[in-house]
Amino acid sequence: MYEFTYQKASSLDEAKEAYGASDEAKYMSGGMTLLPTLKQRLARPSHVIDLGGVNDMSGVVIENDKVTILARTPHAQVASNIELQRVLPALAKLAGGIGDPMVRNRGTIGGSTANSDPAADYPASIVGLGATVHTDRRQISGDDFFLDLFETALEEGEIITKVTYPIPDRAGYMKFPNPASRYCIVGVMVSQRGTTVRVGVTGAGACAFRVPEMEEKLACEFSPNAVADIKVPAEDLNEDIHASAEYRAHLVTVMAKRAVAEAIS
Repeated sequence: MYEFTYQKASSLDEAKEAYGASDEAKYMSGGMTLLPTLKQRLARPSHVIDLGGVNDMSGVVIENDKVTILARTPHAQVASNIELQRVLPALAKLAGGIGDPMVRNRGTIGGSTANSDPAADYPASIVGLGATVHTDRRQISGDDFFLDLFETALEEGEIITKVTYPIPDRAGYMKFPNPASRYCIVGVMVSQRGTTVRVGVTGAGACAFRVPEMEEKLACEFSPNAVADIKVPAEDLNEDIHASAEYRAHLVTVMAKRAVAEAIS
C-alpha cells in the first residue's frame, strides 16, 4: 500500500474542502472496495477522505410511495429494516445477500453505487426499480448513471448523498453468486409498477443494464414463461474463470424467470 494522507470528515462541506485542497483525493465510505484496491496498489491517491464521520448520511426513510436510503447506510441496516421488508422485500433481500457479515456491516449503498463494480448487487436495483441517485450537486436517473466498467455519470469530486426508489406494485431479485465472495455472477431485479415493467441485470456485462425485450413481454404477461425463450446475446458480456459469456447469457434468462416467480409469490 502506498503512503497517503488520511482525513475523517465530520460534514460534507469539510469533505469537499479537503478534496479541493488535495492533489488527487479519493472519498471512502465503508472502504470495502477502496481498501483492497489500495492494498493491491491499483490506486495511488494523495489523500483518502473518510465520510464515516458525516452522521446525517445514514438511514432508511419510507414515505409518499418512495423509499429513500441515505448514502452511508450499511447493507445490513437496509436488509434488517422491518418497514422496507414490508413495502419492498426484494430490495431488503438484495442487501441481505451481499458479501459476508463484515461486508454487510461496513459496506454502504453510496460506496457500492459510486464504484459501479460489474458484479455488485445494488446496480441491478437502481436500474431494475427505476431509482434516482442524488448527489451534493444534482439528481441522476438510474438509467443514466452507470456508463461502463467502474465508470459512472459522477463528475470529479461529486458525492452521492442518497438513493430514492419508487415503491413498485411487485418486485423480485435473484442472483447466481460466486460461492466464495458472494459477488454476482449474474443478478436480475424485475419490477412492475402500474403498466411499467423493468428488468435490471448486474454481473453479466461491464455495468448494469436493462433487457427491453423481456420488459415488453412481461408487460403483456407477467409470468416466468413470458421470458423463458428470450436469449440475451453473449457478445460483450463478461468472461472470466467463474463463467463464460455464453453461460452468463444463459443465467440472465434463468435468473429473470426466478425473479418474476418471486415477485408473483
